Amino acid sequence: MRVAVVDYGSGNLASASRALALAAERGGIAARIDVTADPAMVEAADRVVVPGQGAFAECKRGLGAVAGMERAVIGAAEGGKPFLGICVGMQLMAERGLEHQITPGFGWIKGEIAEMAAPGLRLPQMGWNALDFTQGAHPLLDGLVPGDHVYFVHSYALAGGDPAEILATTDYGGPVVAMVAAANRAGTQFHVEKSQDVGIRILTNFLRWTP
Repeated sequence: MRVAVVDYGSGNLASASRALALAAERGGIAARIDVTADPAMVEAADRVVVPGQGAFAECKRGLGAVAGMERAVIGAAEGGKPFLGICVGMQLMAERGLEHQITPGFGWIKGEIAEMAAPGLRLPQMGWNALDFTQGAHPLLDGLVPGDHVYFVHSYALAGGDPAEILATTDYGGPVVAMVAAANRAGTQFHVEKSQDVGIRILTNFLRWTP
């Protein structure tokens, strides 16, 4: 199995690739993890991972600045290859982002990325928080239990999403979308690569996932 971790100048590429390698090892999965800025490698991969950190618009511009990369990512995901977006990589799956300006997303899931309300709480949400989900609702959640903690760093989140596409939420002044999935495309608002054993389990599930 070849897994392409897309390098477009954003995201924790080294930690994401290490976490994927550990997930493959723990799951007994033969996988080659390639951090790449080469669209041809994305097209040839069996699975695609897009990390991201910073602002939605900045990440979208960064992806578009690598010649052929946005087309390769969209082609791979819309062609049926399992896709995982991490943090802003997940946000890019939405219809649009509102951070600093209106920026079109991929439109793979319903909703837009808007600033969190979080009344009485500081933004960004930074640190560990619990997941709320229905056990058995999706293969990416296999082996997890409600209340498992993962690591967040964000001030913007999905708003107006389709409940059928929301796998898990967390609470930060109210429900906040934490995981999404639609067909073969999934995303985590939290940094799965920094979420220790829970994150590694999600990544192992992603490597096994046959949507």
